[in-house]
Amino acid sequence: MAQHEFDVVILGGGSGGYSTAIRAVELGMTAAVVEKDKLGGTCLHKGCVPTKAMLHVAEVADVAREGATVGVHSNVTTIDINEVNAFREGIISKKFKGLQGLLKARGIPVFEGNGRLSTANTVTVGDDVLVGKKIVLATGSYSRSLPGLEIQGRVITSEHALALTEIPKRVAVLGGGVIGVEFASVWKSFGSEVTIIEGLPHLVPNEEESISKQLERAFRKRGIDYKLGVRFQSVTQTDAEVTVNLENGETVVADYLLVAVGRGPATDDCGFEAVGVAMDRGYVLTNERLETNVPGVYAVGDIVPGLQLAHRSYQQGIFLAEEFAGLNPVVVPDVNIPKITYCEPEIASVGLTEVKAAEAYGAESISTFEYNLAGNAKTEILGSAGSVKVIRLNDGPVLGVHMIGSRVGEMLGEAQMIVNWEAHPEDVAPFLHAHPTQYESIGEAMLALAGKPLHTI
Repeated sequence: MAQHEFDVVILGGGSGGYSTAIRAVELGMTAAVVEKDKLGGTCLHKGCVPTKAMLHVAEVADVAREGATVGVHSNVTTIDINEVNAFREGIISKKFKGLQGLLKARGIPVFEGNGRLSTANTVTVGDDVLVGKKIVLATGSYSRSLPGLEIQGRVITSEHALALTEIPKRVAVLGGGVIGVEFASVWKSFGSEVTIIEGLPHLVPNEEESISKQLERAFRKRGIDYKLGVRFQSVTQTDAEVTVNLENGETVVADYLLVAVGRGPATDDCGFEAVGVAMDRGYVLTNERLETNVPGVYAVGDIVPGLQLAHRSYQQGIFLAEEFAGLNPVVVPDVNIPKITYCEPEIASVGLTEVKAAEAYGAESISTFEYNLAGNAKTEILGSAGSVKVIRLNDGPVLGVHMIGSRVGEMLGEAQMIVNWEAHPEDVAPFLHAHPTQYESIGEAMLALAGKPLHTI
């Protein structure tokens, strides 16, 4: 067996893994990545990038259908799913080659194969033994199911949904979180009948409640059906369709059932427990600086309890490399990591919801303002609707920003700076926002909370 020594060995080549390696090399360390599938992980090949490519196609289709409303008499005659899939795979291929070139240019070797943590400072992959002064676990996640719900046939996950070579006439979506509403949005734009089944009282239940309610109204207007507060019971299937049975006695018949109930940590058979790494239901437990209970072993990304977002993984990877270099980087709590749900309309948020802010500081200690995007000229031009809701501590900083509307994800950069820099509305209000833009709605909300509203009463 060949032995190789590095300052940092990373088990997993997804967002968290390769960002750790890149930043470590920038800081003068040596690093190696072990990846059993493809560099870039779920985000690049099965998650973020391919789904957003599909959502772009959906937007193009919707704009073409609605062209007559602005004097462009266009329509959609056909959505060729094979051509859509080719477009999506072309994007992935370009980004994959670019990522491979990026690591090669930085001198970061990628060991292909199923790696295992064999000791506290050793990862084995095939005939190679990689010894690291620091070991980073970054093995990513997989599509979950429910107990007793087998993924087979016409019961599919998001990975299977991306591989379909047909546009279903009817789809049932189990789960009204991010993955569920994004696929529901795509399929509706492609012409499918869609029904979402969510056991909690609202779609996207982790978002600000007023945002969830606005999404529900928007989906109802689009013709996306949903059943809230009702639990899945069972499913039967034939060669042609599935029948979903709910606990309240209702049934939903569809061509496919998409199981979108979240993602679990991909940590089975990786050797973590054998080396003594503390685990909880498959997740790797760390302190706030991402170190496990085993000295020298760290973890990043979806296997660490909390938000499962590619950019959280990037941040954690950069954080760890800087930690190893003694730079004492700042810890960013999950609540202050920006989140976007790319359905139509989009949802974007950062910081505390009103409920969480009230729990933390007391309802009497916070103030809120919700700016209706009906007053925003650019949103009107886009034919969208929605709102920007801001929560602040009285006479203190902004605690949260929550938005819904077409393309509001592009506004989240300013919002996360405001929240993470603990800016007061009075700090932001003097800085005018370009007109007409959607992001000036953030400025309007800050003006209102600073006591000097401009286009609001």
